[in-house]
Amino acid sequence: MPLSVTGKSASPWLTVVLLCIGQMMIVLDQNIVNVALPAVQRDLGLSSENLVWVVNAYVIPFGGLLLLAGRLGDLLGRKTVFLTGIALFSASSVLCGAATSETWLIAARFLQGIGGAVASACILGMVATVFGDRREQAQAIAAYSFASAGGGAIGPLLGGVLTDLLSWHWIFFINAPIGATLVLVGMRALPGERGEGMGAGTDFLGAVLVTSGMLLFVYTIVDAERVGWGAARTLLLGPVSLALLIGFFVRQATATKPLLPLSLLRSRSLAAANIVQFLMIAGMFGLLFFGTLYLQRVLRYDSLRAGIGFVPIAVVIAAVSLGLSTRLVTRYGPRAMLLLGLALIVGAFVMLSFARVDGVYLVDFLPAGLVMGLGFGLAAPAVMGLGMTAVAPADSGIASGLFNTTQQIGGAIGLTVLSALVGARTDSLAVAGKTEADVLVGAYHVAFVAAAGFSLAALIIGMVLLKAAPTEEANRRGAVPAVQAD
Repeated sequence: MPLSVTGKSASPWLTVVLLCIGQMMIVLDQNIVNVALPAVQRDLGLSSENLVWVVNAYVIPFGGLLLLAGRLGDLLGRKTVFLTGIALFSASSVLCGAATSETWLIAARFLQGIGGAVASACILGMVATVFGDRREQAQAIAAYSFASAGGGAIGPLLGGVLTDLLSWHWIFFINAPIGATLVLVGMRALPGERGEGMGAGTDFLGAVLVTSGMLLFVYTIVDAERVGWGAARTLLLGPVSLALLIGFFVRQATATKPLLPLSLLRSRSLAAANIVQFLMIAGMFGLLFFGTLYLQRVLRYDSLRAGIGFVPIAVVIAAVSLGLSTRLVTRYGPRAMLLLGLALIVGAFVMLSFARVDGVYLVDFLPAGLVMGLGFGLAAPAVMGLGMTAVAPADSGIASGLFNTTQQIGGAIGLTVLSALVGARTDSLAVAGKTEADVLVGAYHVAFVAAAGFSLAALIIGMVLLKAAPTEEANRRGAVPAVQAD
């Protein structure tokens, strides 16, 4: 039985705004913590080894639970699951802000990751089905894309401001009033949905396999950066996690009510869009992480100035996503905008690979950042639109969870690969007797070139696997454009 609407929202656009605020709050929390880590370490006395778990304790459950949470949205109603996730995320944020020990903070971050996964798994599916009109749907997806990409760019700035002016505790406390407002307003304003119901059948074995497999897989990835890819623990846990995930797909082929209907993956648009997004996000993390390090460790910016340095990127993403991309997608089609955006992203990373030791922000970082913002503002809404429009409304929850899972795994794997390349290049340059600044910049160049490679691979896959969809302009002219092949 498909999802059915039991009540209408006060306004479809109010629904989109509420969902995008929730998405931005969750995305911000993934990035806002990074600039506050030194203050957290000083205050709570965390060791360098345990400090990384302030981040990883959030990432692991977030990446591991998205598919299950997306399916629960289809079964129980996406409004119910979204508001439950926001409530848990907000409550655990208060626990994080009140933490007085590393154990307390890490445990609260784990709960926060669960709440973030439960809430965000349903957001894209709800956004994509608010409107039936193709143009308004594109505008809604563009707003979601800005909330995701813009939130990532704004995170370092907000983290620096709150940490410097108040304390690190407030990077968590700020979520409480926002989350409470979302829940109170959302209970009345979001359209009610009656899900398929748990009686429709739930693949509990599949849920156990995919959740445990994803949790272990994400843990293995983030832990491998610390202990090494050749460590015994990595070599043991990696195959076990892959075996669990393989078992999940075998189970989906035979289950009466599969958690992830494999028929979804036979949609070329959905499958290709997820692959493209995986590679695009893997590269984007290179900008957010190593771009921040370049500003702080090479140009000697403090955390606040480094955060301000990303503001123009967020502004461009907002301007393109919210103002320009919808008109261009309507006129030229999402595939054309995706390919143009990816080409610009590749160019931006190539520009960053020429950043200098004695660089200047206005020359060595800002131009590449603006090109990156333009490219991402075009590509992100397009790839999400190509994927979600290939999915029936009844499956939008699981498809949304799949897209979010792709984002998380792409970010985790991308950052781990880039960090490994940076580490190897750092060692080789240090042995060669280079200065510290030369070592840093040379290592970051490798990261930016590799990120360009990720983006170029996404561009090639998009060209080969994604077909052009009908455009409004073509329909007006009476042309017969190519359609997406599924």
